[in-house]
Amino acid sequence: MRRVVDSGRSPATLAVVAARSGVSAKTVSRVINNEPGVRAETRARVLAAIQQLDYQPNLAARGLAGDRSFLIGLFYDQPGDYLSEFQTGAVQRCHESNLHLMIEPLEASSPDLRRHLSTLIRQLRLEGVILLPPLGDLPAVHATLAAADVPAVLIAPMHARLDAPVVDTDDRAAARDLTGALLERGHRRIAFMRGRPSHRATEQRYLGFADAMRAHGVDIDAALVQSGNFEFAEGLECARRMLSHRPRPTAIFASNDDMAAAAVSAARQLSLALPEQLSVVGFDDAPVATMIWPQLTTVRQPVRTLGRVAADLISEYQPHRHGWPQPAPRRRVPLEMIIRGSIGTAPADA
Repeated sequence: MRRVVDSGRSPATLAVVAARSGVSAKTVSRVINNEPGVRAETRARVLAAIQQLDYQPNLAARGLAGDRSFLIGLFYDQPGDYLSEFQTGAVQRCHESNLHLMIEPLEASSPDLRRHLSTLIRQLRLEGVILLPPLGDLPAVHATLAAADVPAVLIAPMHARLDAPVVDTDDRAAARDLTGALLERGHRRIAFMRGRPSHRATEQRYLGFADAMRAHGVDIDAALVQSGNFEFAEGLECARRMLSHRPRPTAIFASNDDMAAAAVSAARQLSLALPEQLSVVGFDDAPVATMIWPQLTTVRQPVRTLGRVAADLISEYQPHRHGWPQPAPRRRVPLEMIIRGSIGTAPADA
């Protein structure tokens, strides 16, 4: 009888990693869990052994062995490009800390919001959560998390809290600069497309627009400030209404790129030349910004970086030190204006 020899190598265990690095299994566990009190050279030796042996910690076993689940929740209200980019950055950072990201929808307007959130917390034993807008502004969410003693990081909330970290961007300053770029090119009749009322970005981007208009002594026509709700379909109708006004605006500032793309589409339907007869600018630098022609002038929001920073804050949380420091940390990520072909000088007959 021929003997079958299995040439495959068994998965490395915690004990094997400990033996390879010359430390105890408990020390290896502390390194894996990113706990303090391990010397830098010891940590480096353990990490090198983990890489050499291709050791993969068992998430379930780690959770059963102690009080930790190693799970972070990312809660959102609306799917889209923002969520996809954000989760990519958060997942990358979680992997570096040996954590796992659970992504769950939470409908902000649902009457069952609190019950749904309580169920998720109880079933998943979450160590912390990241709240995308507008969830970070809902009292029911904060009350439920506080009752379960689950820390939260808020992304761009309408109102910052002293007891929870915030990760955001200076949308007001960026919108002011982008409006200034239109004004410098001679535009005076500028329409502004607002987003969802429940989002901080909607308020901050409009305030930046108003700041720049006021600084240049230009009146804002209230009829040219309308809501597109951050959606392409609603932005399309909004743009059509704006472009039907007389005199017609020479520029449209849309609060996100989906609505800006809708404005470009509405202009095309009216046979308007861009940017010769109409300039359009957006915000976020979403994929659609470079999928249309002319490509959009916009503000690049580093959404992946926001995700990384938020996950980093959760990974640093240490409940044995009585929670977050007071006031809680605030991280502001810089924005960048991107000039592309959708912006030009105001028409001579404007």
